[in-house]
Amino acid sequence: MTEETDLIIIGAGPGGYRAAAYAASKGLKVMVFEQAHVGGTCLNEGCIPTKAYARHAELMLMLREGGTFGLKGLHYDFDFSQVLARKNEVLAQLRSGIETLLAHPNIMVVRAEACFVDAHTVAAGGCHYSAPHIIIATGSVPKSLRLSVPASRPVLDSRDLLLLDQLPQSLCIVGAGVIGMEFASIFSAFGTKVTVVEFLKECLPALDSDIAKRLRKTLEKRGVDFFMQCGVTAITAEGVTFQDKKGRQQTVDAEQVLMAVGRAPRVFDHFRLAGFDYDERCGILVDDHMQTTVSGIYAIGDVNGRQMLAHAAEMQAKVAVDHILAGGDETLAVDLSIMPAAVFTSPEAAGVGLTEDQLKATGADYECRKSFYRANGKALAMNETDGMVKLLSEPDAGRILGCHAFGAHAADLIQEASVLMCRQTTVAQLRHMVHIHPTLSELLLDAAEA
Repeated sequence: MTEETDLIIIGAGPGGYRAAAYAASKGLKVMVFEQAHVGGTCLNEGCIPTKAYARHAELMLMLREGGTFGLKGLHYDFDFSQVLARKNEVLAQLRSGIETLLAHPNIMVVRAEACFVDAHTVAAGGCHYSAPHIIIATGSVPKSLRLSVPASRPVLDSRDLLLLDQLPQSLCIVGAGVIGMEFASIFSAFGTKVTVVEFLKECLPALDSDIAKRLRKTLEKRGVDFFMQCGVTAITAEGVTFQDKKGRQQTVDAEQVLMAVGRAPRVFDHFRLAGFDYDERCGILVDDHMQTTVSGIYAIGDVNGRQMLAHAAEMQAKVAVDHILAGGDETLAVDLSIMPAAVFTSPEAAGVGLTEDQLKATGADYECRKSFYRANGKALAMNETDGMVKLLSEPDAGRILGCHAFGAHAADLIQEASVLMCRQTTVAQLRHMVHIHPTLSELLLDAAEA
């Protein structure tokens, strides 16, 4: 016997649970299949636990500057077990909120792995379920280098590192992307000796290179060692061995090794039974409505490989459900090309739109304006003078093409820039928008007026 419903969703991460809630609110009967905790990678082993740790790290860095604020002779003991406990409490509270969201009368949650039987049927827990529409939201998994690893030195991924109940004395991070840089910032603040080994010339290749370089230099001043343009050749009982750009072999020893070389779409062999196009490296092929090459089947979030961000998955969920509700007709477009992103180091780095590197590569005409935290009243009052905002636009103060920031609350500044870009705002128009004084948001206005 096969149970039927309007919509099947495979995965209850940010894309999956948002799609379920939105579809249910529009009257669709929804079945959500999830074999693990609701919330997906973001809530359980990604965005949220790392941000909980980042808050602890931020506070510890502020305490080190206590003398600047007249707090002399500070002394404290750092209890990592309480950091771990608070992180777990945050996760439990947010999971509870998602469970409440999924308790909608139009939603049924099936606690089992769903596998395709055909294009409109899945099997789970010994039963079959069918729907005219299926949304795949299976997320992603950590990538790893193809290296043999001795049993005496297991290599951690991001999930493993978040489960450690003892603070390592030293940590070698392979990879200087978002995951690597956030953990470098966090654990160096906790007192761990951190070393980062990166194959590329600069960290955070998706960010504007000026912003990425400033962030790396700040972490270097804080004691993080970076080995750039270095390819890891082995991980042994002696440590992480790599070859630098001059061909020399070096080895870094560390108590723990974190593999942070990115993530890959989480695809399964049973996908072939549904008939849509996908591969292990790029994920599931979708169109602008998030529909796969098989009508009625959609893929959202990390599994389609387009933009591996929780907020991208949530917006793609809305795009897919709107298309389902419209019966496959054209729906109101969402500009997914304007996708803000942030790196929650201390200080933060963030960006939206084109980088200066990308504009130079295409030979496009553009204008670049900058403002600096050291000239901002609120930043000075906060003792957060390390930072910069870069605003890129069409010539003659035209339409904003990109905005990138490094410094305190950079993510919040970039969110404003993202809104302006969605409304096709020009720099000339931004100059006439009043900003509260004194705030960090004035940095955006200062850049426009530069």
